Amino acid sequence: MPTLFRFLFICALIAGVIYGTMVALVTFVNPMERDVTIRIPSERVNKPQ
Repeated sequence: MPTLFRFLFICALIAGVIYGTMVALVTFVNPMERDVTIRIPSERVNKPQ
């Protein structure tokens, strides 16, 4: 097999593994929902004029 075809085959194989991993993560992993509270200092909201 010439070098270019071998290189393209390896790149396609790596891309396929990455794509398969992403599909597996989307299918089998469920994100947990939770509330997020971020406190903003009043100095940043009410700037002195």
